[in-house]
Amino acid sequence: MIGAIIGDIIGSPYEHRNHKSTDFALFSDRSRFTDDTVLTVAVADVILHGKDYAETLVEYFSGYPNAGYGGTFIEQAMTGKLRPYNSWGNGSAMRVGPVGFAFDTAEAVLAEAKRSAEVTHNHPEGIKGAQATALAVFMARQGETKAFIKNQIVKRFGYDLSQPLETIRKTYRFDVSCQGSVPQALKAFLEATDYEDAVRKGRVYRRRQRHHRLYHWRGRPCLFRTDPSAHRRSGSRTS
Repeated sequence: MIGAIIGDIIGSPYEHRNHKSTDFALFSDRSRFTDDTVLTVAVADVILHGKDYAETLVEYFSGYPNAGYGGTFIEQAMTGKLRPYNSWGNGSAMRVGPVGFAFDTAEAVLAEAKRSAEVTHNHPEGIKGAQATALAVFMARQGETKAFIKNQIVKRFGYDLSQPLETIRKTYRFDVSCQGSVPQALKAFLEATDYEDAVRKGRVYRRRQRHHRLYHWRGRPCLFRTDPSAHRRSGSRTS
């Protein structure tokens, strides 16, 4: 999860900005954690402590209200209660990383990814994006090859992972949908040589970088290293 958070911070200055080069400074004075980090930690909290997804997402929103959430999520969270709103946006995929780490079978991962998504993103594409991301994390954690991971994602979800990044990069534009960003993020992972390369390759597809999770899970297992509320106490920027 630390890798996911770092990737979020690195990618944060490039929201809505298409950048075609992999040559860039990893951190700047505009780098910050966003709703991707906040809700990823919330999902881990649900898994670790058996909490309710809707209640926990609202709880974390209340702690970090200016982190950059989607409009419908904000509207509902401000009422204190989340309801499914048929979203196909990639918010379901950006928060699902811990699911791929916490469960021991592909079936359990897919079921929990669906649960984590449908509390807000109950559109079939929203659920599929979360499941594909979580399953890729799970398979990477199991030590499967990239060829195997690619084959399973294509077979199970029908994503087109055949185009090389160089081809995608030429015409890609900002896209908040799962179907328009999750395959591209997975492709960045598949072509990358290491964690940093995945982050750099994925920057052009920024609705924040999901592929970074896959390299992180190959490292030392860790859901929490610090108390997430420490960010709030230290006054880190969330807007």
